[in-house]
Amino acid sequence: MTPSFSICVYCGSRPGERPEFTAVAEAVGRWIGERGGQLVYGGGRTGLMGTVAEATRAAGGRVVGIIPKALVDKELANRLCDELHIVDTMHERKALMGERADAFIALPGGIGTFEELFEIWTWRQLGYHDKPVGILNTAGYYEQLLGFLGNCVREGFMGEWQMDLVRSGPDAEALLEALVTEARSRPSGDKLAEIV
Repeated sequence: MTPSFSICVYCGSRPGERPEFTAVAEAVGRWIGERGGQLVYGGGRTGLMGTVAEATRAAGGRVVGIIPKALVDKELANRLCDELHIVDTMHERKALMGERADAFIALPGGIGTFEELFEIWTWRQLGYHDKPVGILNTAGYYEQLLGFLGNCVREGFMGEWQMDLVRSGPDAEALLEALVTEARSRPSGDKLAEIV
């Protein structure tokens, strides 16, 4: 069965210190699965990555994991994915994740999550894709980052239009709904894996 949408989730391979982080990963996966969607993610089964994948699968959604060979053991590749792609490099991983998704959302995570978020946002600004991007600000996790980004605009290193390319908010369901609705209103067909 073809999924009704495909959303890429960036999040930590660790669970973090707050129970809210695990709870929101479960809620996001459940939301995707209950609506017949597809999760695209980094292919691991630890931390929030494993939580969102298992919740999606348990709720009836498809799970596509994409992981580089070098991280198969470190991130414990999730062999329960409907599709598990083991690629050679991080560049291949991110390009394929970008191509397979209709929209992107960042949950709490560390440096890898930040890097993926900023890269997909940069690709949108450059016109490599026009897929919606979101930041889920669970328990204020991204509050200081969002404040810093506002400072970048005030200091003249970014424009408001760049900030307008990313949605953010604390409500998982509302943000997911907005991202999927926006994705459905845009033409599909970019080949990110070929462009980047």
